Amino acid sequence: MTRNAISALIAGLFALVLLLGSVYTVDQRQSAIVFQLGEVVNTVEEPGLHFKLPLVQNVRFFDRRILTLDTPEPERYITSEKKNVLVDSYVKWRIKDVKQFYVAVNGDETRAATRLAQTINSGLRDEFGSRTVRDVVSGERDKITLAMRDTANAEAQKIGVEVVDVRIKRVELPVEVSESVFRRMEAERKRVANELRSTGGAESERIRADADKQREVILAEAYREAQRIKGVGDARAAEIYGRAYGADGEFYAFYRSLEAYRSSFKDRSDMLVLDPSSDFFKYMKKSGR
Repeated sequence: MTRNAISALIAGLFALVLLLGSVYTVDQRQSAIVFQLGEVVNTVEEPGLHFKLPLVQNVRFFDRRILTLDTPEPERYITSEKKNVLVDSYVKWRIKDVKQFYVAVNGDETRAATRLAQTINSGLRDEFGSRTVRDVVSGERDKITLAMRDTANAEAQKIGVEVVDVRIKRVELPVEVSESVFRRMEAERKRVANELRSTGGAESERIRADADKQREVILAEAYREAQRIKGVGDARAAEIYGRAYGADGEFYAFYRSLEAYRSSFKDRSDMLVLDPSSDFFKYMKKSGR
């Protein structure tokens, strides 16, 4: 190979290196900053093929996707009632101004996440400090997250990022507070149960007393009706007896005497001690007649 050919080859390789060093590609999920001798000269937001000065300029890429900042352990906050609550939250954020992001935190996502975590922590402490446990557990969680997103966004703009969302996953009471709340709830449930038992017992006694009263009334009315019917029957029997006696008094007396004899001498072992001249033997003495 001649010296001219070698020179041409070297020149071609050098040109290829210069060409490759002057071209870079920005992915649609990325932003880029072009540096020249350590100074920022350009920021690239549009994806595609771009050019730079070889050997003089260099490019640094930054992720534009939404990132998640999730606390590994729940944070402890104090409510307006001076009670502790454990809050587990997360933040969705992304780089909005890549140049400001680089200037503020040197393009370090970890440093940016640390500053966001401090901002969120401080904001949540203020929000929970102005509310009761009941508010943060049941009613005002959405208000807290909206207020935190606005507050965090105002601070995040200083480092070139945007807070997309702030969410509270759960709010719990510490173990010691949970036990106290459980005991109070248990005492309240027992009080309600005792009250219901007392009310039920009183209602049971009232129903039983009313039933006994109705029973006595029904028995009294039944007894009264029975006595009335019995009286009517006795009167009717007396009337019948009276008519029968009036129709033939002698036969009636004879019939009653026979009934008395039958009842008195029903069994052979029956014994009756009477004076032979007693009227009881009236019709025995006159049996022949």
